[in-house]
Amino acid sequence: MIPLELKISAERRSLTVTWDDGSRSLIPASLLRARSRAAQQVRSEIDGIDHSFDDVRVTGAESIGSYAVRLVFSDGHDRGIYPWRYLREIGDAQA
Repeated sequence: MIPLELKISAERRSLTVTWDDGSRSLIPASLLRARSRAAQQVRSEIDGIDHSFDDVRVTGAESIGSYAVRLVFSDGHDRGIYPWRYLREIGDAQA
């Protein structure tokens, strides 16, 4: 599972991933932010802190080698690395 294209929507509220098998994932920015595996987000989940990311937007994306993408969000969060497999899992859960 390799992405052929990642596209941030014009309003920056979603990420569309086109996969090498021809399928597409349309993933809301709020879900991507909530599913970040960064330590701060994981700790918040463990502590039962519920955050609302409804107004969060994707402001940037950076390739991490050939295995992942690092997303930057409008709330300043820039520590989330999304390996392709994990990104696909998030996208498939939307289907």
